[in-house]
Amino acid sequence: MLLADMGADVVKVESPAGDFTRDQGPFTEDDEQRQFGGYFQSINRNKRGIVLDLRTPEGRDATERLVRHADVLIENYRNGVMDRLGLSYEHLQRVNPRLVYASIRGFGDRRTGESPMVDWPAYDLTVQAISGVMATTGEPDGPPTKVGPGIGDIVPALFSVAGLLAAVVKAQATGQGSFVDVAMYDAMLALCERQVYQYSYTGAVPGRQGSSHPLLSPFDVLPCRDGWVSIAAPSDTHWARLCAVIGHEELIEDPRTAMAGDRVTNRAFVREVIESWTEQRNKREIVELLGGQVAVGAVQTVDDIYADPHVKARRMLVDIDQPGPARNVTIVGRPIKFLGTEEPALRRAPLLGEHTDEVLAELDELDANIRAESKENRN
Repeated sequence: MLLADMGADVVKVESPAGDFTRDQGPFTEDDEQRQFGGYFQSINRNKRGIVLDLRTPEGRDATERLVRHADVLIENYRNGVMDRLGLSYEHLQRVNPRLVYASIRGFGDRRTGESPMVDWPAYDLTVQAISGVMATTGEPDGPPTKVGPGIGDIVPALFSVAGLLAAVVKAQATGQGSFVDVAMYDAMLALCERQVYQYSYTGAVPGRQGSSHPLLSPFDVLPCRDGWVSIAAPSDTHWARLCAVIGHEELIEDPRTAMAGDRVTNRAFVREVIESWTEQRNKREIVELLGGQVAVGAVQTVDDIYADPHVKARRMLVDIDQPGPARNVTIVGRPIKFLGTEEPALRRAPLLGEHTDEVLAELDELDANIRAESKENRN
């Protein structure tokens, strides 16, 4: 999805049965076709879709033809599946020496460091649990809590994109491809870098602190008349601005709160002072008073986000065609913007096998051109 968002021609290869996420909702009430639900639509926008049965000689041959003309192959099968299909990295690199082969698995690939869990399945929930995310998410007296969005899927994808783009640059310069391996566990552990160094430096095991921060204050989510609002003003400059707005300038010089370390030590007192101010106001008033002065943001639900002028200005909610329903649906837009480049419209996710004939015809043409060039060079 991320590569397709940036303009890559991404061809999604599905089995004849189709990607199992096609059947995952939600679906609109009037969608009688149910070609795919919201999850599949969102993450497969801008892709072309083909059907190949990799268990057959014809499917493997077509895959090799795709690889011959591709810059990158990405797969997230369990360890060894591609090898057993006869489509291993080593084999495909012989087909195309400049190929960048990227894998995303729960616990990595044997080629880059064999984990004792290398053959275990993993999901977002799994890696949020084992990486330290859940141990530090939630209220101190509550249970470990999963982060709402599927960061265990998204964060490994982000690391993979960074790695494979670096490998593409190398391939363009040297003609030599690479094997890029990201374990979901590794990526999530890298996300939890603060817990690692905090334990190393102090010997203390970081725990759950709600929405506060162990090293910064004020840095919290506070109640107000109609919900919750986040306020972060840990630097001396922002602390002074916050004190001025809430009418407590005396705290700028108060020994309990004058320095950043003092505010961390006396975080309960700092929170009490700010909370007494937020509880008397609604979210909108607080944001209007503090906006531009310190880091502030109301805790928004998705219906709030639909009405947010920033989201509209940045084109972060996009209407897109959904086969079946009478209306378009809305998905999140591209977060990466390029100055001077017109942002093309998002294309809906592909129907099962929608572009198979088109892509195979393109391969025929590319192969014919290569044979013609080879013949001309021989002459």
